[in-house]
Amino acid sequence: MSTSTVLATFSVLKDHVKLKVTEDRAVIDNIVFRLHYRLTFLALVAGSILVSARQFIGDHIKCIVDSSLPAHVVDTFCFFTSTYTVKKHMNSSMVELGHVPHPGVGCATKDDEITHHTYYQWVPFVLFFQALLFYIPHYLWRNAEGGRLKMLVSGLHLASLALRDEQMQIEGGKTIPSRFDRDEKIRQIRTAFLNRLHVNRPWAYYLSFCEVLNFMNVMVQIYLTDLFLGGAFLGLGITLTESEYGHKMSPLDIIFPKVTKCMFHKYGPSGTIQTHDALCIMALNIVNEKIYSFLWFWFIILAIISGLGLVWRILTMVLHARSKAFNRYIFSLACPGKYNPWNVLKLTHEYHFGDWLFLYYIAKNLDNYVFKELLEQLAHDLEDRRAARFKQFNIPTLQEQEPLKKA
Repeated sequence: MSTSTVLATFSVLKDHVKLKVTEDRAVIDNIVFRLHYRLTFLALVAGSILVSARQFIGDHIKCIVDSSLPAHVVDTFCFFTSTYTVKKHMNSSMVELGHVPHPGVGCATKDDEITHHTYYQWVPFVLFFQALLFYIPHYLWRNAEGGRLKMLVSGLHLASLALRDEQMQIEGGKTIPSRFDRDEKIRQIRTAFLNRLHVNRPWAYYLSFCEVLNFMNVMVQIYLTDLFLGGAFLGLGITLTESEYGHKMSPLDIIFPKVTKCMFHKYGPSGTIQTHDALCIMALNIVNEKIYSFLWFWFIILAIISGLGLVWRILTMVLHARSKAFNRYIFSLACPGKYNPWNVLKLTHEYHFGDWLFLYYIAKNLDNYVFKELLEQLAHDLEDRRAARFKQFNIPTLQEQEPLKKA
């Protein structure tokens, strides 16, 4: 199998590989969100493609029967019905002693416990369905956000370089805006932000709801995967290095057997029913065991990260209007750089959480120098609004109250 074949098979995933947001897009979520709808979505779709592509592992199932039966007929029958293993033969010592040819394969009586395996038919479909479930919260949030941030910050990625009165074209087809364009864009952001003060609550609550949805989804996926594998998924990672049945059988060989049995019935020449015992090689389970071993560890890690993300969201709701040090730290992470207008961050104390979160995502999409100008101008705008409101109700402003206190 050539490298070009592999690349062609997975080329459909190339648009979902990057976790970093490109310049033509706006940041509307966080890294925890992107772990769900990009990395996990990518892993699940890749797994679905892998178990569906015959060029990687050959035939998914290959059964050995007597020469009187067409092999491809039995292969097809055993794949879409089921195969089975005998539990009492699931130990390596019987194989070593020569009592059975493979673990789980041997004679069985009516009283022997038999494990039927049917999940392998549905693995590609289930993986793809799970991928869609991990993408749905992002889809809901993207539609609810409606491109609002992108519309505000578009054209400002290179605004810190706007030193001339006219636009400049640079290599790569990018454009450095003029100083007038930069100032006009900042004015539009200020106007949009001020006009939406105290009405950003649905925006913030919907984002928080989608973050909760991400956490709930990964927990549900763990339960559904366990249900799909017959209750073997929850303890898969813990028991990978443990022995089963006291005979050092790998749990993966028990959950994903590589050799199974299948019963095929047909009419004989005289009209009697003949039973044919087939031995089936399950090449597909070599891939399945790797996929689900990875998913066990990844789902656990993702659930922990998502839970910590919810804790962080609660902290932002509590501390955004109570701690200047918290705001200084958060906005320096969102918009790092040498320009630090954190002396005007006191204005965030007057914001509702929705307004604060909207300003935070504006910061994540702007250059540090541009955000400095925006934040300083917003501080002046809010101070003017406050002064006008105090004047309307004949209330002295803070500057006017200082001489009165000294007197």
